Amino acid sequence: MFENQEIKRIDLPLTSETVRGLRAGDRVRLYGKLYTARDAAHKRLAELLQKGQPLPVDLQDQTLYYVGPSPAKPGYVIGSAGPTSSYRMDSLTVPLLKLGLKGMIGKGVRSHEVIDAMKQYGAVYFCAVGGAAALIARSIIKSELVAYEDLGPEAIYCLTVEDFPAIVAIDAQGNDLYQTGPEDWRRGRE
Repeated sequence: MFENQEIKRIDLPLTSETVRGLRAGDRVRLYGKLYTARDAAHKRLAELLQKGQPLPVDLQDQTLYYVGPSPAKPGYVIGSAGPTSSYRMDSLTVPLLKLGLKGMIGKGVRSHEVIDAMKQYGAVYFCAVGGAAALIARSIIKSELVAYEDLGPEAIYCLTVEDFPAIVAIDAQGNDLYQTGPEDWRRGRE
């Protein structure tokens, strides 16, 4: 499936044109700035939206990485920074997509509601490899606290990344690698 496949360079923030050009299964390397947000940060963002208050970051065309990095060792920008299971953010994702969020990075399947909203608002979901946290951390060249310092590793950070490895798991047309991948693998084994 991935043999001899071109690796696409993707510059962040995302554009609608870039998102439309990506397909489930595409291998990519991300460059630029993205934001971190896990369960606790998503909950706070949802509370702000319910109150009609502004978010601490403008999500238009941005990418959220579902990660809670470990503390950085001396001389490093960040500690291990592997993806967390994305389904835990599903109930809080659609309002963020409505605000213009264009990309998400995590691991695992997404709900039908999130996939439908991705199609409606033009967004993409990248998967990063769980268990490769130390490797992924090497792609992070800068980390800045943005909001919710009291949440520790679940605070919102702005990360500057170079050569961040990911795969398009779900594209803006709703094609889902978690559905098609096993079928493609089975066909290749026959």
